[in-house]
Amino acid sequence: MKNVLFICSQNKLRSPTAEQVFAHWPGIEASSAGTNRDAENPLSSEQIEWADIIFVMEKAHRSKVQAKYRANLNGKWLICLHIPDEYEFMDPDLTALLKAKVPKHL
Repeated sequence: MKNVLFICSQNKLRSPTAEQVFAHWPGIEASSAGTNRDAENPLSSEQIEWADIIFVMEKAHRSKVQAKYRANLNGKWLICLHIPDEYEFMDPDLTALLKAKVPKHL
C-alpha cells in the first residue's frame, strides 16, 4: 500500500479533488492538505512522515513544503503537477488532468 498525499494552498478544491479521485485506487491510501495556515486541513510534519509520495499542485507549494519540512522529506517523492488554481471541487477538467498526470508516478 502506497500512502499518497496531495497538497494545494487551501485544501478546498484541487487537493481534496485529487484525494477523492484516487481514494479507491487499488494499493493507494490517499489524503490531502493545504500549505496555508487557514487551510481546511493544514499540512503537518506527521502527514509528510506518513506519505510515500507527495503531489503538489504548483511550484510555490513545492517550495513551501521543501522550506518547512526539508528534514521530513528524506526518501520521499515530491512531485509538482503544475495544475493552476482555476478549477472547482470535482471539476471534470480537473479530474481528467489528475487522471492524466498522477498514475505514471504511482
